[in-house]
Amino acid sequence: MINKKPLSELLEFCIINVDKPAGITSFTCADKVRNILNAKKAGHTGTLDPMVTGVLPVLLNRATRLSNYFMKKDKEYIGKMYLHADITEAQLKKEMENFVGKIMQKPPVRSRVKRVLRERIVNKFKIIKKKGRIVEFESDVQAGTYIRKLISDLGEKIGGAHMTELRRIRAGLFSISNSHKLEEVEQAVRGWREKNNEENLRKMLIPAEIIKQVITSLQVKEESVKGLLNGKPLMTGDVSGKIPNSELFSVFCKERFIGIYKASSASKDSENSIIAKPEFVMN
Repeated sequence: MINKKPLSELLEFCIINVDKPAGITSFTCADKVRNILNAKKAGHTGTLDPMVTGVLPVLLNRATRLSNYFMKKDKEYIGKMYLHADITEAQLKKEMENFVGKIMQKPPVRSRVKRVLRERIVNKFKIIKKKGRIVEFESDVQAGTYIRKLISDLGEKIGGAHMTELRRIRAGLFSISNSHKLEEVEQAVRGWREKNNEENLRKMLIPAEIIKQVITSLQVKEESVKGLLNGKPLMTGDVSGKIPNSELFSVFCKERFIGIYKASSASKDSENSIIAKPEFVMN
């Protein structure tokens, strides 16, 4: 089983679901994890502003190459906004419902991306509790949706509003319920190094083979592994079993992760037909 790997091997290709604290950037948070574990590389799967807390999956070492694939999944938040004018809860609810579904959003001024209108999907935008002008809310949105801008755009319809607190409670597969504070990671690492106790650290390390839950998996034959790891395209004859219909494949030989492949438009009529070309392989 994947989780029975030697710890040194697991650390080379894993993810830790961190509960990012307020006051630091996502980059700083990932770098703290890297330093705690003495890892060569660390990355994350989606930036949170310094004031925002919550789910920040941190990828270690070779797993950093998967960050873009995990990053593109829906995110869920709870937060608070302050209303600049009085409005009834019923009226506010109705206005918030207008922001559910497909919306057009321009990134905020301080964002690092080009400020052009982009289509985004809001799955949920609901009131949790309203007390005067302070409103607790929950939202479930497509990756790349700016919650601060969502609140600002809502404010333009109701006399003004701004976000005062935000906490991410889910990012794709990763939930706040199985996240870990930096202090907990540090404590688990100390237990491993000083007392040779791997148990707590192992519980935190998510094998990056979890990518098969994000990208359609495909099994290949044992005899094809060497060639695939050397960068050859995925051929019909390499596949063990049925070829799934997908634009991307996470390719495995049993439990061993080989790489991510992008489907080819070439014919698949013979064993020598190309199915997909590697985006990257675990060489």
